[in-house]
Amino acid sequence: MLIIHFLSFLPLAQMDYYHMSSAYQHGSSGYMPAYDTYTLFGLGLLVLMGIFGSVVQSRMMSRMRQYSAEPARLSGAQVARKMLDSYGLYDVEITHVRGQLTDHYNPANRTVNLSDTVYSEASVAAAAVAAHECGHAVQHAKAYPWLGLRSSLVPLVNIGSRLGQLLLIVGLALAAAGSGTTVAWVGLALFGCTTLFALVTLPVEFDASRRALAWLSKSDEVSPVMHAHATSALRWAAMTYVAAALSSIAMLLYYALMLLNRGNSRD
Repeated sequence: MLIIHFLSFLPLAQMDYYHMSSAYQHGSSGYMPAYDTYTLFGLGLLVLMGIFGSVVQSRMMSRMRQYSAEPARLSGAQVARKMLDSYGLYDVEITHVRGQLTDHYNPANRTVNLSDTVYSEASVAAAAVAAHECGHAVQHAKAYPWLGLRSSLVPLVNIGSRLGQLLLIVGLALAAAGSGTTVAWVGLALFGCTTLFALVTLPVEFDASRRALAWLSKSDEVSPVMHAHATSALRWAAMTYVAAALSSIAMLLYYALMLLNRGNSRD
């Protein structure tokens, strides 16, 4: 849920690097060493974003474990019910789902779905995560525009993430055979839908955390120290979305530069 389809594209990058570094590009100017420069820059950027994402993910998990050990008065499910009721959202159902950090709000059936530990656990981390997901329910009730935009992008992203990768693979093969880069560009444009989705997700997630922390602040469920810890937990959770967006941008940029360079080499 937190990671955009970034790692699935790494084999493509490795495959393309092999072909580009082992082949000479001939034309009016002969061999073009800039081709490898583009590749190394792109791969370096991908590695950098991968490291950044790993650090953020590790820090977030560390914070969640730390604050999961800090007891609270109510369980995550109880916090969620109380927050929803305070906004008059009595018809929003709270359910639990399997897994860790699988918590999400489903606008289609108006349910706040909490992972098993968050649902039953009475801790600062559980309260923060539950309140965050309720923040999405409040966004839905108030017709928060960024949430509506993100929901409308889901079908396009589902198509783009699957078909885009396929077309990019085919397009790279065709380009290597001298058939041009048109198909690869179409695949990259479809993959760009996932990057757009990642960017639109940022204001949605930050706003949900803002709503959650504002409600926790004015409720009597957490102390000031616990509120500070909830803020830290949600801040690092939000940073995973930032890392995912940057990784998706890096992948998009890498392939765009590579395709532009291939197109220029044929001029």
